[in-house]
Amino acid sequence: MLEPIPINADEAPAPQERTPEELLRIIFDYTAKISGERSIKNVLLLMADMGREMILADRCTVWLIDHAKQELFTTIAHGVNEIRVPLGTGFVGHSIETGECLLIDDAYADIRHNVDNDQRTGYRTQAIITVPFVGNNGVILGAYQAINKLTPQAVFSRRDLEQLKLAAAYAGKSLESVILQEEIESTQREIIFTMGQIGEGRSKETGNHVKRVADYSAILALGLGLSAHEAELLRVVSPMHDIGKVAIPDAILLKQGKLTSEEFDQMKQHTEVGYQLLKSSGRELLKTAAIVAHQHHEKWDGTGYPQGLKEEEIHLYGRITAVADVFDALGSDRVYKKAWELERILQLFREERGRHFDPRVVDVFVEQLPALLEIRERYKDDADETL
Repeated sequence: MLEPIPINADEAPAPQERTPEELLRIIFDYTAKISGERSIKNVLLLMADMGREMILADRCTVWLIDHAKQELFTTIAHGVNEIRVPLGTGFVGHSIETGECLLIDDAYADIRHNVDNDQRTGYRTQAIITVPFVGNNGVILGAYQAINKLTPQAVFSRRDLEQLKLAAAYAGKSLESVILQEEIESTQREIIFTMGQIGEGRSKETGNHVKRVADYSAILALGLGLSAHEAELLRVVSPMHDIGKVAIPDAILLKQGKLTSEEFDQMKQHTEVGYQLLKSSGRELLKTAAIVAHQHHEKWDGTGYPQGLKEEEIHLYGRITAVADVFDALGSDRVYKKAWELERILQLFREERGRHFDPRVVDVFVEQLPALLEIRERYKDDADETL
């Protein structure tokens, strides 16, 4: 097993305890970073880094409870990948189970030490602090664990314990907020996708249609240089583009022949209905879904509906979804037509570049065609679903 690397006095000065000014700087720096984070993984990483820097630990680990599996796990342990242990085992299990903070000088002299982790990682634990952290309701969420002090004394002090408790008090509540936010957004994603399936289901589309349009939209967004966040946002909301179809009568929605001008006018109302359903939300996901529902039938040359917007007046998300939706619609069987051959679809996009569609989006569509076709194959409709 590997021992912690000792500090050689001839090569570098041994680290000294943090001054009050240094501690404040570390706390302010990390609390500012944590408060701006929405990713659980990033919050956990910042928590681990903050604890390690505050008390000069060699490693810092953040453990969470997996209630479903009755395990403790960490994906943020400096130098290692995910570790899982049964609830109640080791120092961390004891600390979470009892709510007790632990300050240990020699881990191997304590029967609670779980040596399996050291054997798995090739790292030797010596001095250790374990501090449970709680959410706003006082329920324990997990624990901080700092391992091996880097100062010449090589053991943690009561001062270190108090400092780690301070970090845990802040970080636990911050983590709970991020978990809650992720749960809210996850629920929104499920609702959006389900509502999108409902909207498409009324016109006899399969669930795979909304999956394909979602992934097409994300690929096009990335190809246009949008950020990963924006691409994921568009992937999540694009299934809602036709949600307004819930208000269109079946006689029009399922008509196999050509619509009359009056019927088509009524069909076009689905863009306004979708927008009205979604526009009042203050949530980013639903606000974006409202844009897509409202504008995905606008055309680059201004001849689309419902507002007759043209070129850059149309939100980029609407321009992207238009290409993704039409590509999938043309390549799929519908109640009123059979699927088109790929070359016929590509010819239409060449003809409609700069008329129906944003030229730049069409160019990216052509560049990304292999990836789009792979998605189409992955989520192809079963024959009985298209009948």
